[in-house]
Amino acid sequence: MVDVILGLQWGDEGKGKIVDFFAPRYDLIARFQGGPNAGHTLYVKDKKIVLHQIPSGIFHEGTVNLIGNGVVLDPITLKKECESVAAFGVDFRKNLYIAQRTHLILPTHRALDKASEMLKGEGKIGSTLKGIAPAYMDKTGRNGLRVGDLLDKTFTTQYIKLRLKHQKLLDSVNFQEDLSEWEEEFFEALDFMRQFKIINGEYFINDKLSKGKTVLAEGAQGSMLDVDFGTFPYVTSSNTISAGVCTGLGVAPQQIRDVIGVSKAYCTRVGRGPFPTELDDAVGEDLRKKGNEFGSTTGRPRRCGWIDGVALKFACMINGVTKIVMTKADVLDTFEELKVCTAYSINGQTTEEIPFQMDRMSIEPVLQTFKGWNTDITAAKKFADLPEKMKEYIQFVNKYLGVKISYISNGPGRDQLIENG
Repeated sequence: MVDVILGLQWGDEGKGKIVDFFAPRYDLIARFQGGPNAGHTLYVKDKKIVLHQIPSGIFHEGTVNLIGNGVVLDPITLKKECESVAAFGVDFRKNLYIAQRTHLILPTHRALDKASEMLKGEGKIGSTLKGIAPAYMDKTGRNGLRVGDLLDKTFTTQYIKLRLKHQKLLDSVNFQEDLSEWEEEFFEALDFMRQFKIINGEYFINDKLSKGKTVLAEGAQGSMLDVDFGTFPYVTSSNTISAGVCTGLGVAPQQIRDVIGVSKAYCTRVGRGPFPTELDDAVGEDLRKKGNEFGSTTGRPRRCGWIDGVALKFACMINGVTKIVMTKADVLDTFEELKVCTAYSINGQTTEEIPFQMDRMSIEPVLQTFKGWNTDITAAKKFADLPEKMKEYIQFVNKYLGVKISYISNGPGRDQLIENG
C-alpha cells in the first residue's frame, strides 16, 4: 500500500513537516520527483533543518528512505545535506537508499540553466538555477548520466563525452564562467556517493509492498507547477501530481491508497507566472511578514494572496485527493477579514475552470468574504478548541472542494497539528 503526500498549490505548502509527522506510520518514505529546488523545512530537537533531496523520514529510526528514479540528483547538494543530517546524530548510511535509475545533475547542467535564463531576459521563467531543467532535458533526450553509472568503470569517459556536448552549447552563447571549481566539488561528491546503497529501486519498493510494508511517497514543489497541468510555461520540469508516483518510483497505480494534499490557509508563489489571488498591497505584505514567506531554498520573498479555491479544486481533481492538510492557519489569526476565491472572471465571463494559458489573459478573482477569528490558535490541541469563525472558514472550503480538511497545522512545531475527526 502506497500513500502520497504532495502540494496542491505552487509549492512551499509546508510538506516537510507533514511528511515528518506521518513518517512513523510507514516502513518506507520515498521521494518520487523533483530536485534540489525543493526545500522541506523540519524542526528536529527544536532546531531547523531544510532538506532538499533526502526524504523527510530520515530522522525516524527504523524508517527506510529512498530517493526514487523520478528525482534528478545533485551530488554536491546531497553531500552537504548528509553532513547536516549527521550533525543531528543520524547515520544516513543505514537507512538512505538511492535508485540506480536516478539521473544526475552535472556542473554543466547548472551552467546551462544559468545561460538559458540569461538569454531569456525579461521572459525568464524564474529558475532556481540548480540545473534541474537541463538535467530533465538530458533525461528525455536520452543523454543523461544516472546514479547506477557511477558503478561502471566507463563513467568518467561518459561524463567527458556529455560535458563536451554541453560545452558546445555554452560556447555558442558565449558563456564565460569557469566550471573547474564546480567540477572539483562534483567529483568529490561522487566519491562520497559511492558509499551509499545504490539499488534497483523498483524491485526494492515492490518487494517491500509484496511483504505488506507501507510506503509514503513524498512529492516536491506543488500541483500548479506540474509540467503538464501547471501554469505552463511557469512550471517545474517534472510531474508533481500523484500520477508521477508511478513513473517516479516504479509502482503500479492500484498500489496507491490515500492521496494527502497539502495546502496553506492562504496562497503563495515564488518567481514569475500567473497568480490570480495575489495581493500586491499592505495585506499581502502583512501575510508575507506573519507567514515568514521567504523561500527555504532560494531565500526569495514569496508573492502572497488569498486561498485560490479554483486552483485547489483543480488540484484535488487531477490528483484524486482523499484528505487535505491545511498548513499555516495560525498566520491568519490577526486578520479582520479573510477571502476565498470561488471563481475567475475572464472578459466578463465567470468560470470555475482553470484556463488553458493563464498568462495570456487578465483574470479577476471572484472572492467570498469571511470575518477573521482574531484569536491565537497556536495552543489549540483539538478541533473543538478552534474559534467558531475559523470553523466556518474551514467548513466552507471543505464544501467548496468536496474533500475534507482532515488536519489543520497551527504552528511550525511537530505537535502543532490538529485532527479534524
